[in-house]
Amino acid sequence: MPRTARPLDVIAWIPYVALALIHVTAIALDSPLAPPTKLWLMPLLAIPVVCAATRVRPRVVIALLLVALLFSWLGDSAGAFFPTLPELPLMLGFFGIAHIAYIALFLRFARVRRLPWWTLIYIAWWVGMLAILGPHTGGLFPAVAAYGLVLAGTAATAARCHPIVTIGGAFFLASDSILAFRLFLPEGLPAWMGPAVMITYTIGQGLIVWGVLRTLVGRTQR
Repeated sequence: MPRTARPLDVIAWIPYVALALIHVTAIALDSPLAPPTKLWLMPLLAIPVVCAATRVRPRVVIALLLVALLFSWLGDSAGAFFPTLPELPLMLGFFGIAHIAYIALFLRFARVRRLPWWTLIYIAWWVGMLAILGPHTGGLFPAVAAYGLVLAGTAATAARCHPIVTIGGAFFLASDSILAFRLFLPEGLPAWMGPAVMITYTIGQGLIVWGVLRTLVGRTQR
């Protein structure tokens, strides 16, 4: 939460943090609570954004943040909202738009002009993931390659922002990396990788939002 967080700012985070813990526990226990709790994660994460929106600038950053959360929510909910359509292409499309919104946000929001040299690791990640998983993606290869590119772009451009945002982008990348192996190379994977997808995802999204709001509030109060 922001450096000079008010009581309302702290309270606004409680629903998301609590539901994230419940959701991850439900996955680990194979509970029927897992699917419905997933649908509420991004709406609850939007609460602290909306609470901060009236007192921070620029508003376009808040708008991009909400767009990213909206399309992340649609990606999370693709199977529930569009049961007659193929879920994976929809997920890639919705999350792809979310990542483009994040990239636009991070480029506008940057604290440094250039990408740190170490973000070259994300290019290596993209090439390595395509080399390992590409032969198993079939007709989805172009979509997976494009999605991987914007995912790497999100993680790389996050490195130009507050360190909390940088870490959040890395967790988001880790989440989708684990998910990719579960989707395309599921044989022999350990059971813990199921909860790990959502642990890293909820931490990543939460840190991105926290880092952005922390910086916006700090700038507004100068």
